[in-house]
Amino acid sequence: MTDEDRGATEAVDSVLAALADPTRRRLLDLLAAQGEASATALADRLPVSRQAVVKHLAVLDAAGLVSGSRVGREVRYAVRPAALDATARWMAALAADWDRRLARIKRIAESTEGP
Repeated sequence: MTDEDRGATEAVDSVLAALADPTRRRLLDLLAAQGEASATALADRLPVSRQAVVKHLAVLDAAGLVSGSRVGREVRYAVRPAALDATARWMAALAADWDRRLARIKRIAESTEGP
């Protein structure tokens, strides 16, 4: 495995780990709908504390799923779609590989079937 492949695999692993948590998925949904928001505004929409939201946003940021930018005294977060796009491409390639394997198995099975 090349360093580039290893980096891509680690990025997908990080995205999937971040998305495994329902609160983080909800945060992404809220940010996608709103465009951008502060941790305080996001916490108002969730049954968790602002501190918990900040921790979840840090995980999403580390995975490349969100970015924060300072606006005055607050940090406003927004979705960064590149990491999701890369993960979706990886999943599509994995699905295509399985489709090819299953088609080959089907061809073999059908060719060995007797009348």
